[in-house]
Amino acid sequence: MKARYPFRRTCKEASALLIAREDRALPWHERLALKLHLAMCEACPRFERQLLTMRQAMGRWRAYTEED
Repeated sequence: MKARYPFRRTCKEASALLIAREDRALPWHERLALKLHLAMCEACPRFERQLLTMRQAMGRWRAYTEED
């Protein structure tokens, strides 16, 4: 049976896509589904910002040296 809403994602699926996006480029249909979900959801954009904060913090941590 074909899905009635092919681009609809649950928050669980959207969060998995946000995490996967950190490691690989998403295909166009997954990017579109994620963008649509983020436009409608209140919690998932917050999770996206949290991921960005963690990525930035890890980048600073990796660049940190004892001389700084």
